[in-house]
Amino acid sequence: MTTVTSIGTAMFSVADQDAAIAFYTQKLGWELRSEATFDAGGQEARWVEVAPPGSAAVLALNPPMGGEPGGGSIGVESADIEAEHEHLSRVDGVQVGDFMGGEGPVPKMFSVKDPDGNWIWIVERAAG
Repeated sequence: MTTVTSIGTAMFSVADQDAAIAFYTQKLGWELRSEATFDAGGQEARWVEVAPPGSAAVLALNPPMGGEPGGGSIGVESADIEAEHEHLSRVDGVQVGDFMGGEGPVPKMFSVKDPDGNWIWIVERAAG
């Protein structure tokens, strides 16, 4: 039996942690939740976490481990997906995709791509 109870931290690989912090906090309006250095096998490393305001889960922004940055994706929820799409479409430097889904069991959603090629899917929160 598992002792895992929730998803609390998602992780994206990024080329530049400072640029990623700026994108998520200044462009998307998220909060910087944690920033600390630690010893990673004799080398100094940096742990960075961001999250939408009020979110229990966080997104860690990590340097690539043996590869190129990017290629990840997460889904975040919005109670007003139309307003969020309109808002992000007006922010310079944010690549916003078209709506998809919204019929049957598939929720309405759209994507935002970060500068490293990671995808953030903004998903309409289910009523109730």
